[in-house]
Amino acid sequence: MELIHAIENRVSVRSFTAEPVGRKDLEELVRRAGLAPSINNSQPWKFVVITKRELLKEMAAAVSNALGELPVKDKEDLNHAFLSRIEWYSTFFEDAPAVIALLMKPYISVLEKGADLTHEEIDNIRNRPDMQTAGAAIQNILLSAVDLGLGACWMSAPMIARPALESLLQVEEPYKLITFVAVGKIFGAPARKSKKSVGEIIRFID
Repeated sequence: MELIHAIENRVSVRSFTAEPVGRKDLEELVRRAGLAPSINNSQPWKFVVITKRELLKEMAAAVSNALGELPVKDKEDLNHAFLSRIEWYSTFFEDAPAVIALLMKPYISVLEKGADLTHEEIDNIRNRPDMQTAGAAIQNILLSAVDLGLGACWMSAPMIARPALESLLQVEEPYKLITFVAVGKIFGAPARKSKKSVGEIIRFID
């Protein structure tokens, strides 16, 4: 498949068929993720692929619990349907044939050896190179899913329950859970959202 086709046809897929994703396809998605650029070629990632139904349900329950513990301003005025929709968007991964969890360890810059700055301060100065690295790997997964005839969705909402999820996934230091990608065969026809034109997003400095 041509790259432009994958880019133009990628959509966020949240409804999947029950058909399992083959292990070879899952391995290929992770292989391509590992080819992404990373800060100083540190390759600070590991990927956990979850297909076990019972574990996915436990993970979704942990996210639901974390959402239920969020402080709210006016419980009496909360729209139940709205909250239910937020919960669905945060937990639909439990019905996906597979979820790829991205784990990363912190990148230690050489600046930390010579500058009188904390890791967090340097990370902010450099505009979160760890997260930029994560985004590159995730984009490789999303485009590769299209190439392999699969649908995928990048998910940050479940990270509200990160401590509980890290426990369920047996994540060990120095790694931290960063994000999920739900993967599977597409069910139905996902709505394609409009994108801004190039004229709206580009500015030249000549």
